[in-house]
Amino acid sequence: MTKLFISDLQGKEEIESVFLVKIFNVMEGKDGKKYFNIILTDSTGEMEARLWHYSAEIEKNISKGTFVKVRGKVNFYQGRKQFIIAHIEKVEQNDVSLDDFVMKAVEDPEVMYKKLLNIVDGLTDVYIRDLLRNIITDGEIARRLKIWQAGKSIHHAYRSGLLEHILSCTELALHLSKHYKVNENYVVAGCILHDICKIYELTDGVNVEYTEEGKLVGHLVKGLEIVDRFSYKIKNFPHYTKMHIKHILLAHHGEYEYGSPKIPQTSEAYLVHLIDLMDSKMGSFDIIRKTDNNTGHWSGFVKHLDRIVYKSELPFYPEYIQEEEHHHEERQERPEPKREAPKPQRGQPEPKTSLGNMLSGFKVDKP
Repeated sequence: MTKLFISDLQGKEEIESVFLVKIFNVMEGKDGKKYFNIILTDSTGEMEARLWHYSAEIEKNISKGTFVKVRGKVNFYQGRKQFIIAHIEKVEQNDVSLDDFVMKAVEDPEVMYKKLLNIVDGLTDVYIRDLLRNIITDGEIARRLKIWQAGKSIHHAYRSGLLEHILSCTELALHLSKHYKVNENYVVAGCILHDICKIYELTDGVNVEYTEEGKLVGHLVKGLEIVDRFSYKIKNFPHYTKMHIKHILLAHHGEYEYGSPKIPQTSEAYLVHLIDLMDSKMGSFDIIRKTDNNTGHWSGFVKHLDRIVYKSELPFYPEYIQEEEHHHEERQERPEPKREAPKPQRGQPEPKTSLGNMLSGFKVDKP
């Protein structure tokens, strides 16, 4: 059976294909009958699905993270794709290609990793350079860094997304440190280390969840542990250098209400916070534009951004518009004038509406 991808599905289309279950809930309708509310995913996006006929066997065999073969019809509900399932059955993971179901970064992780190493090798503070190189060349850290997601669902939530986010922030650090005349060694260190312990906070694979360590400790505290662990191996590592790196990590969420134990109190710490914020938000916009299933220019409401997003490319004119094209464009954009009902000519009586027609269908309830 040929794999059909969510991004290619059209409305009013009968299909049969394999998808990954992201969400699987038993719901109860207004009539008291149970049904299944499901989110199906693959490497191109996700899609709501409904199975209106409840089955205890289906509830027992299928759950979040299960691969399923489904047959049914694609509809559009409130402007977005919705799949009405007629048949569903479990598929074993060994029978599918994981690449069809896991979203991943555009650039090869090995290429991104080499770029990150080159940036570290170019730093001018010998202690910070050695610290960063020792961390990112550690065997287990390097392995995880190349494949881990940056988040469970919000930003860069796809394979190698963490490395993509860290590299993007680090490249911004080089440019913006020069522009604002701050110490780029610390800004680069903050951009590399601020989220690197997501490799301990999250699991990998097709069904990413928070680990026990992620729930109980978190990547902020783990980041401080990593700095201590690797700085102890460097002879005479300066105390104040380590303290300022730790401050950057503790303050990178920016505000107390966003879970930051400290607010940025150095220019370098504040710049790291702004770079992280900008790259995470732009990453969210990018993934929405690529995967949102709503028809037209606009996405559905995005809760974590508190807005809808315009998905189409903005107008671009490398050459001036010719006069004929300009008038044609104006005619296309100009709305049709409203047509008013013709007025009776002088001397002609206005059309009458009988009281009976006006009150047709009107009922008065008896007290």
